This record gives sequence, structure tokens and C-alpha cells, in this order.
Amino acid sequence: MALLQIAEPGQSSAPHEHRIAIGIDLGTTHSLVATMRSGQAKVLQDEQGRVLLPSIVHYGHEVVFGEEAKPFLTQDPKNTIASVKRFMGRSQTDIKFQHPYELMGEENQMPAFQTTLGAKTPVEISADLLKQLKDRAQSSIQQPINGAVITVPAYFDEAQRQATRDAAQLAGLNVLRLLNEPTAAAVAYGLDQESSLTTDRNYVIYDLGGGTFDVSILRFSKGVFEVLATGGHTALGGDDLDRLIVKWAKQQLHLEQLTDVEYAHFMIAARRAKEQLSEAENVDLQLLEHTLTLDRATFSNIIQVALDRTISVCKRVMRDAKLSLADIHNVVLVGGSTRSFAVSNAVAAFFEQTPLCSINPDEVVAIGAAITADQLIGNRQDGALLLDVTPLSLGLETMGGLVERLISRNTAIPVARRQEFTTYQDGQSAMLIHVVQGERDLVEHCRSLGRFVLHGIPPMTAGQARIEVTFQVDADGLLAVSAKETTSGVEASIDIKPSYGLSDQDMQRLLLEGFEYAEQDKQLRHLQETKVEAQRELEALQQALKADAALLNQAQLQSLETAKNHLQNQLQTQDIKAIEHAVEQLKVYSDAFAAVRMNSHIDHALKGTKLDDWSNSTSE
Repeated sequence: MALLQIAEPGQSSAPHEHRIAIGIDLGTTHSLVATMRSGQAKVLQDEQGRVLLPSIVHYGHEVVFGEEAKPFLTQDPKNTIASVKRFMGRSQTDIKFQHPYELMGEENQMPAFQTTLGAKTPVEISADLLKQLKDRAQSSIQQPINGAVITVPAYFDEAQRQATRDAAQLAGLNVLRLLNEPTAAAVAYGLDQESSLTTDRNYVIYDLGGGTFDVSILRFSKGVFEVLATGGHTALGGDDLDRLIVKWAKQQLHLEQLTDVEYAHFMIAARRAKEQLSEAENVDLQLLEHTLTLDRATFSNIIQVALDRTISVCKRVMRDAKLSLADIHNVVLVGGSTRSFAVSNAVAAFFEQTPLCSINPDEVVAIGAAITADQLIGNRQDGALLLDVTPLSLGLETMGGLVERLISRNTAIPVARRQEFTTYQDGQSAMLIHVVQGERDLVEHCRSLGRFVLHGIPPMTAGQARIEVTFQVDADGLLAVSAKETTSGVEASIDIKPSYGLSDQDMQRLLLEGFEYAEQDKQLRHLQETKVEAQRELEALQQALKADAALLNQAQLQSLETAKNHLQNQLQTQDIKAIEHAVEQLKVYSDAFAAVRMNSHIDHALKGTKLDDWSNSTSE
């Protein structure tokens, strides 16, 4: 009798199956991708051995990414999009910082960048970057990718999170979770220390990246990470430090305005100086025809206004978590901007301890995302439980334009909240549900997320109807709202998808365009192969003419040259059918020429069939 195998409890029915998942840090300045290899999280390199992918895309005659796109920041700044993350989920009116781009669209809608390849939304540009990281992972792993965890700033609101998810879907990624960047950093550090911890610990994650700033306080207790509080700015980061250096340089050189190209040169010089000051005491900036010297003390003074803003956020988050400085066991530095001595010194001074940075601050978020992805895809049963929080309060509009909060800021997610409301007019048969996000009490000061109408409420005296409204936030921080009249059972719902992300129609359009481009790529390949074959035909004919042109009379030579020139002209076009037709026309003459050559080389002792007159053979 054959023995039947029964899996151990908790194990897969296919115990040797290992699914591949990746973690992506979609950063403002740089992006990375990591995965688990032999039980360790590894950041993946490109073919040149580079880990960091500069978040830059140039739309010119062709699309260029990363390091290859950097030179175009000064050569063609309007068509070279950098720091696109700062535009994600924002409307035209939200964008108040300086940039060299031409934006299209309505003031209250998601903008699009005007490029030589047409309008490109922040979602499409982010999708292009995600595709590069996906391709890098695919090339490195050489196996199908089953899922991805993508990190977002903890302070990203609904619109920004939805825009990120749209970009991932457009890039063909199966998103397992949108993970807050500070939580990813805590995973990278906390899981390594899990076995040695016997008491609760509180960590501060200070994340100063290229374009965003987050600070979160997480409690680690018995294998569970809980985000106690979070705060930050989605428009404060290393780019702003660079702008402060540029502002200082303009003052030193007594310059009022800079052209787009000059501004790009100044920003590159400022970024280089900031990075060099992490190693050197002072650096020289070559700006226009001038040289400025910048030392660490001056740099600290220049960026003090930005550092003060980050420390102010730290104080507020500490109050939210109801903790004192003595309660903080470690401060973790995340983001390339924390390499600066000025930043690390400011953090150390406020928290009264040396920050922890044993993992590369550029890579720590991607590493944490990879660990989480491996856990979510089902490869690991161990590891910490992640309890993220909502970054902003969620509620709905009530009479008088007031906000009734259903889910407060810093509530652990996933979460569901229900609350009953009622009608305000006699006989009211419908109710408008207006969902908002923010910390203010008036709707006009909060962000509108969406509206829907509950129809079919039985006519009653005002105040008698019972409308149960449910808010559900999933593990990605995405919101779904439903409303139900309890006596009749009528209900309505909405998945919150703000206009700053992609609409379903836009998503469908872009996905269809992706299929169209795939077909276009197929046609381009066919065109290229046809041209190569035609070129070979021309080269073979040229060699034959060089050897045996004397076998043809002047009329035959002229006909052959005419057909050859016609094919060469068609090769300058993109018309496959025209090229193929020109090849066939040439073959009529070249095949006859080949027969003449063959006939002339046959031994005179062998009697072969004579060729018909060429003019008759070609007139058919």
C-alpha cells in the first residue's frame, strides 16, 4: 500500500514552493528594490553594479532613466522629470514649490507634465520608474515575481497612496501592501533584534529623504510592532536643503533670477556640496564663473530653518505618543539626507542620544520592505506583526459644514468604525455622504475625498431615520465607506479614489495603451528584421555586380540599378509593406542576374536550357 503524505500543521501543501516577492522603496531622489536571498534581505543591483536608481526620467527621442537621464537635467530640464514623488496625489493648487516644468490640467485636478512625448502624469512617470525596478529584479532573480511591497511616507494621504497604487498597477506589479517607510525601517532593525528583547522598547524613526520627511514612534513588544504616533511633511526633504544652499549662493553672488538651465546647474552643485560635506570640512562650489567655499558650520546655519521644522514635528509626535525623552530607547536615521553631520547632530541634540545608523540609511527602507514582502507572500511564518496607523483623521460632513471624525489620526490599521446619523428634514428620502480627511473642524479646511448619495430612505419625521455609516481602512491605508438605512436596508458605498489619482477610465486607457505599445513593439521588430534582410540582399547584389557586371547589357544594368535605388529609398521609411514590395521587385532582376551568372559558369560541354530574353521574363 502506498503511503500518503500529510503536511505538517501550518505548512503549505507544496512545502518546497518558494514564491518570489520584492520590496520597493520608491523614493523622491533615489529608488531601490530588494528581495530575500538565503534568508537575508539583499538590495539588487543593475547591470553596472549600481544599487540606487536616481528617480529621474527623460522624455526625448527615447525614454532614458536614472544615471543616464542625469545629464539632461541641465541639457533639457523641461523634459527631464526629477522628484516626481512630490507631485504624486497633488492638484495644481497644491504645488507651491519651484520647479522648471510646464504643467497642464485644471487647478483642482492632477497635473500632467508637458514633454516632447506628450503629456505625462506623475502616476505614469512613477509607473515608468517602477517598471525599471521590476525589470532589474526580474533580470537578477530570473524567476517570476509574485508580489511587491511598496513603501510610502507615513504622512501620505489617501490621494497620494491611491496614486502610488495606480502607478504600481500600471507597472504590472501585484501590490501586497503599501507600507509606511518608517515601519519598513523598524522591520529592518527590529526583526534583527527580536530574539534579544525581553522588555518593551520605543523607537523613533527619523526619516529625511530627498523630498519627504517622516518621524514615527514605534513600540516593539513581544514580537509586535505598533506605531504609536506619526507625523511629517510631504514637501520637506533633501531637495529643500539643496534649495536653501542655492538661495545662499544667489545671495553671495548678488543674483536675483536664474534661468532654468542655470538653476539646474546650481541645484546639482548644491547637492554635490551637501554630500561632500558628510566627509569633508569644507567644499568649493563652481557656479557660473565664480567659486564659493562652503564649510560645515555655514551649511548648518543655512539649513537651520529646515532642521527646526523637523524638530518641531518630533516634539508634536512625542506629545501624541505621550512619551518623554527618557522613554526613547533608540533613534533610527533613515534617508540619504541623514548622512549630513548637521542633520545627525540636530537629532542627537534633541533626543539626547547618538542615533542608530548601522544599516545603510539609503537601503534600510527597501530592506524592511523586502522582509515584509517575503512574510506576506507566505514564505515566512515568523516575524513581527505590523500595526500601522492612519496618518490623518477621517470623517464626514455634517450640518453646518462641520466634520464628524469617525477614525482619528494615529489609529492602528486595518480598522473599521461605525456611527449612526439621521436626517434633518421631514420626508427626506436621500442623504449626501461627503467624506473628508484632516484635523480641522470645518470641512472647508479639510481635504475632500469623495461624495456619494444614499437613496431610498423611507420618508420619516426629521431625526427618526437611522443611517449607519461604516468607514473601513485596509492594511494599505486605503478607505472604503458605506451607508445603510437600518429600517429599510437600503445601502450605498464608495471606494475612495480621489481625483488626484487615476480614474478607472484613465487606468483602463493607460492599460490599453500598454497593450497597444506591445503590438507596436512587435511591429517595430518586424520592421527592423525586414530592413536587415533587405540590406543583406543589397550587399549580396553589390558583390555580384562587382564580379560579373559585364554579363549584363546596358538596359539590364539600368533596370537593376533602378530597382536597387528604389529599395534603398524605401529603407529610409517605416513602411514595411513598401519595403517588402521593393525587395520583391529587386528579386525579379537579381534572380535573373543570378541565373545568367550560373549559366555563364556552366561547363560548355553541358548543354543547359537557354534563358528566355530577359525583357520578356520581366514583363510578366
